[in-house]
Amino acid sequence: MSAWLMKHNQMRIVTVQRIKAETSKIKTLYFKDELCRSAEPGQFIMVWIPGVDEIPLSLSSISDEMSSVTVKEVGEATRTLCGLREGASLGIRGPFGNHFRMVNGEALIVAGGIGAAPLMSLTVKLISHGVRITFIEGAKRKDDLIFVEELTMLLRKAENKVIFATDDGSYGEKGLATDIAEKVLSSSRYNVIYSCGNEAMIRRIFFLAQRHKTPLQASLERIMRCAVGICGSCVIGRYRVCKDGPIFDEKMLEEVKKELGRFKRGFDGRKYFF
Repeated sequence: MSAWLMKHNQMRIVTVQRIKAETSKIKTLYFKDELCRSAEPGQFIMVWIPGVDEIPLSLSSISDEMSSVTVKEVGEATRTLCGLREGASLGIRGPFGNHFRMVNGEALIVAGGIGAAPLMSLTVKLISHGVRITFIEGAKRKDDLIFVEELTMLLRKAENKVIFATDDGSYGEKGLATDIAEKVLSSSRYNVIYSCGNEAMIRRIFFLAQRHKTPLQASLERIMRCAVGICGSCVIGRYRVCKDGPIFDEKMLEEVKKELGRFKRGFDGRKYFF
């Protein structure tokens, strides 16, 4: 095991400095950690909740001051995280995985619900590099949208654009983020598409990117237990999402397209169809 991996894989205890309620079931937890300060957008950490579980979460913000993870309440571990108070302690490992690569020119960002988390830190970095951005965030309903005020402020310059969409039409445009993306790609050219969301959404974005001949970088989510490529729980095709990803480009996605958005493996290793 390399010195880098030994350092990053060592558990550290951090204190939750601040908690922000994004929606009724989504919260952002801020903490200070030296290694996370030097993380890149798209990387993830393993968060250990004492007595409950350890789960992977993307870094939603990265700075010299504090870093953060944004978590949605869906199970015991995430419910416990969302119920924490400021001053609580957590164990973390990482950051792990590869990261989004910077591309000059114009970028289309497509987020599905909580998938906006790793794309938030990416947006901040792209703006600092002068990249022009069209950001599409979709969710089932208004209460599932996150970072609405932050994105509106960040992308307030005329050359940037943010579009919110909800399945039920309760906020922004009515429809799926992928439907909006298809319209946007039909009328404008982009140097890159960045995306994160459920695999069904990523699958459609992949085929849209192919049709419009646009490079794609997508963040995938799978069950992760070790985060260092040993356990195999996050395998998709010949890749391990924790080590070879979580960011997959169009060439990698082409290799796994028969599996992408079709099935994943559960904790028991069996295939479970979406």
